[in-house]
Amino acid sequence: MEAKKEPLSLGEAAERLGVHYMTAYRWIRIGRLPATKDGTEWRLDPADVDRARSDRAFGTDRSKNAPTKPRAAARDRFERRLLAGDEAGAWLVVESALSSGAVPADVHLELLVPSLVSIGKRWSAHELTVADEHRASAIAQRLIGRLGPRFNRPGKKRGGVVLGSVSGDPHALPTAILGDLVRGAGFEVFDLGANTPAEDFAVAMRKVPRLFAVGIGCACDQARAAVAPTIAAVRAEAPDIAVLLGGPAIRNEGFVRKVGADVWARDAGSVLAALEQAAPSRH
Repeated sequence: MEAKKEPLSLGEAAERLGVHYMTAYRWIRIGRLPATKDGTEWRLDPADVDRARSDRAFGTDRSKNAPTKPRAAARDRFERRLLAGDEAGAWLVVESALSSGAVPADVHLELLVPSLVSIGKRWSAHELTVADEHRASAIAQRLIGRLGPRFNRPGKKRGGVVLGSVSGDPHALPTAILGDLVRGAGFEVFDLGANTPAEDFAVAMRKVPRLFAVGIGCACDQARAAVAPTIAAVRAEAPDIAVLLGGPAIRNEGFVRKVGADVWARDAGSVLAALEQAAPSRH
């Protein structure tokens, strides 16, 4: 008799499915992927994960003959449309993904984020101009605006979350994308966008009913000096509030602890996991 296989963690299940951690988390939340909770950790039966992997409705079978090619091809088409300045064409790629069974979170994590990361790397390597990068980012911002309402969940919100990038950081897309994903998890999001002064975080916090957490982003090294004063302003306003810190300029947990944040937000998955873990004790 074959021994029962050990349950998988959420990260292990996502890796086996060939999807982002956040995508697997969303499938659990909407009931597409069976899972149980052990304390603060999700546990999944390997057999359930294997069934999901082979289900074409998921579009995630990672065998040599199937699914990675269409997914990679869609990302490639999407990136090309962004760089061509073709907003209508980029939206057609999004609509095609949605009509094939993807959810809005999949669009953010499987199309938008990889494409923007690729464009950023190509700009850094001098393969693209500043104009190329800015035009693609502007189109991406408008597409995010069109997708945003699809993340709203009916019913009572689980609490308010303030998001923003520190003063000196001009990047608004990371918090816009993260805001949608957090909103989809049932929280009310107050996105302050790019280049937010420390004192404005505190002002916004006073206006948020049932404030739950503050997420602070820093995507460029020249803005790192603004991180500690921003967290200090947040702590002065609400000493016990959960503070999450992330972005490409935040590279290690030592810095996160040094400036007084609670969680190193490495990616969207780690943000939602932290909010989910804190939720029962706070609300």
